[in-house]
Amino acid sequence: MMTVAEHYDVIIIGTGAGGGTLVHRLAPRGKKILVLERGQFLPREKANWSAAEVYNKERYHVHDHWYDKDGHPFRPQMSYWVGGNTKVFGAALLRLRERDFEAVLHKDGISPEWPLKYSDFAPYYLQAEQLYNVHGEQGADPTEPFRQNPYPHSPVSQEPRMQEIFDWLKQHGLHPFPLPVGIKLNESNPIESDCIRCDSCDGFPCLVRGKADAEVNGINPSLTHANVTLKIGAKVLRLHTSESGREVTGVETEIENQIYLFTSDIVVAACGSINSAVLLLRSASDQHPRGLANRSNQVGRNYMKHLTTAMVALTTQKNPSVYQKTIGMSDFYWGEEGFPYPMGFIQNTGNVLPDMIPAEAPSLLASLLKFVPKVDLDLEPQYQLAADHSVGWWFQTEDLPNPINRIRVVGEQIHLDYTPNNTEARDRLIHRWTETLKAIDQGNHLIPFSLYPRNNMPIQVMAHQCGTCRFGEDPDSAVLDLNCRTHEVENLYVVDGSFFPSIGAVNPTLTIIANALRVGDHLLERLK
Repeated sequence: MMTVAEHYDVIIIGTGAGGGTLVHRLAPRGKKILVLERGQFLPREKANWSAAEVYNKERYHVHDHWYDKDGHPFRPQMSYWVGGNTKVFGAALLRLRERDFEAVLHKDGISPEWPLKYSDFAPYYLQAEQLYNVHGEQGADPTEPFRQNPYPHSPVSQEPRMQEIFDWLKQHGLHPFPLPVGIKLNESNPIESDCIRCDSCDGFPCLVRGKADAEVNGINPSLTHANVTLKIGAKVLRLHTSESGREVTGVETEIENQIYLFTSDIVVAACGSINSAVLLLRSASDQHPRGLANRSNQVGRNYMKHLTTAMVALTTQKNPSVYQKTIGMSDFYWGEEGFPYPMGFIQNTGNVLPDMIPAEAPSLLASLLKFVPKVDLDLEPQYQLAADHSVGWWFQTEDLPNPINRIRVVGEQIHLDYTPNNTEARDRLIHRWTETLKAIDQGNHLIPFSLYPRNNMPIQVMAHQCGTCRFGEDPDSAVLDLNCRTHEVENLYVVDGSFFPSIGAVNPTLTIIANALRVGDHLLERLK
């Protein structure tokens, strides 16, 4: 039995970077807003900062099983909480480069031109940086796009070991810069700082709410407005339309084993690139037989996630840094001599902690154990040794949109068909950086030769998911129009990473936030 619930002006499905930001934009204007979140509030508990719980046991990831292109099941690293995946993101918040909005030739093909340009997003990037407490240094990044204003907050300071690496990179002719991050840090007055600059930030929930995530900076302030209602544990099953198929007339939602039908003038899917596509595909009907708003047959296609690789550099020199996600490198963003194609972006990971090593760096452990003495069967000393002498690096290379990389729904199963492309650029970036580290670390190795173990991130890692409902002016090739409204359904919007025509090589979250603010302004005009 389905219960028909009250009517709203706007329903927003999802509370991540897109949905959490959008409700923050709309809330002060007094419109009646319902926010539906399938997850709960992430509990504040000691386990938030336990590497064993977060990495080894994946305490905050879902227990669903999806299927790859060969039909093999995998557990996706998705976080269904108020705040979405931002609850465990690393908080690196960067703008796409101006050229990322143009057609760009890569080694494996062309990254398509966006229908809007950097100038259309620039004012919203600034607002996004202000809303999410971004720390950075204007002019330090050699590929940084034009900006009229400095960052809202000064860059996070480098601790002595990280400053040493920063200086060495400069001495070798490179251009490191302070990584822009969204944390609620006040280094000039630590007593007033929510962020305590700890070693468990990247990939961890923040116990003290010092990370600028979509719950802390988006949802929680919005709930101070009486016109905003948040329902948690509310899983949206499908969207219903009118007989014409041109309007969404109901949002079918399961809450505590009861089915409700919510209605509103405007419906916004902000479930993340994968789950927004899944929702549209599951909402197929006689009027939309291939899935809601899918006349173009593009819903779910052109999925992108970056080619990401984690590397750990081991040297004889200890790294006592507490917060080490502080260095960004874009020197090879557009390529290098002899390779005139984009290669990607490099940044520090968070700290490599002993309890992370068994789950996150098995190759590191295997390599290290060949050269250090074993202590009975207790591996903890080896884990600690590796952690104490490590610096983590993270590589991300643009993967190109390809219609065969797609989300499919087969019965109740979610299938993710994904084949990496542009891998030569990724491999060249990793090789180039390894050679750079060898030059810098010469004479400081823990073992007789260089040790830079790395892991390419597998399909279940999807923190940078984009594509699947790209925007554009042509309804035959794009799911969304320039305001992220579906071409076929007049009151349905998608506001998350789905709209990206291409992904660039920097973290996509700031662009998702900026776009949510942009679409929010459009909706405020529409709702007048």
